Amino acid sequence: MNNNEIKALISLLDDPDAEVVNEVTDNLTKKGPNIIPELEKAWDTTYNEVLQERLENVIHNIQLYFTGENLKRWIRAGAENILEGAFYIAQCQFPDISINGINDEIDKIHKDVWLEINNNLTAFEKVKILNYFMFDIYNYSINTIKTYSPQNYYINQVIKTKKGSPVTLSIIYLAVSRKLDLPISGLYCSKNLVLSYKDEHAINDDGNKFNDILFYINPNDNCAIIDKHEINSLISDQLIENEVANKITCSNIDILIRLTQNLIHAYKMSGSNDTAVKFMELLKILEQGLK
Repeated sequence: MNNNEIKALISLLDDPDAEVVNEVTDNLTKKGPNIIPELEKAWDTTYNEVLQERLENVIHNIQLYFTGENLKRWIRAGAENILEGAFYIAQCQFPDISINGINDEIDKIHKDVWLEINNNLTAFEKVKILNYFMFDIYNYSINTIKTYSPQNYYINQVIKTKKGSPVTLSIIYLAVSRKLDLPISGLYCSKNLVLSYKDEHAINDDGNKFNDILFYINPNDNCAIIDKHEINSLISDQLIENEVANKITCSNIDILIRLTQNLIHAYKMSGSNDTAVKFMELLKILEQGLK
């Protein structure tokens, strides 16, 4: 479809017939993100508030529809690349971003760490090197000043500012560690998201899948290493009768659900309820992906 056809459809958004407006909105939505610049140009060049509102609605629908379709495809493919899933969440709000820049950042951290580690190092030493590069060289940190800012949950913004939430930093950390073939995965410890380093040589005879964990990694403290005894300090505010029962391994979908829940909360805290509702739709898709 050329620009003249798009402009013709946009002009119909001002039609007084609601059925015409709905049909045109659906038609434009299906054209995809490539027409968003033309929609934004139309918004900038009109003083018609009704038309502006309808243009905003089309842009909103395009971003939400195609993000949802991308997430569904990601889930059907196995949801293996956590960075890709986080990218789609960010793309819903920042449609012009490219995953190439995000991958480039991960590749740079990976290369720097890869040059320093070898098979003679212990798991503890490997993680210490990864932490050194991520938090001391690349200067990532938790945003303790603007704790409830939605920007803390967008992977592109966190890579740009080097500040984010523990869950977003965990996603970057997991993306790098998986390129390094380090056996690190997510783990829920009560309400907290922590990471665990698996002992690949452990012999697990008792069926307790947590016995093969060497140590834990705390995203709330620049991924500091904590041992099995210290893990309870993360949940000291709750009565834990059975430690194993309160640890649940996290899939990539689980982690993105946590990311999206936090993003929704951040928008509600800032009074942006309409944007929060948009991400509730994506949350439903992610939750359905667990079933």
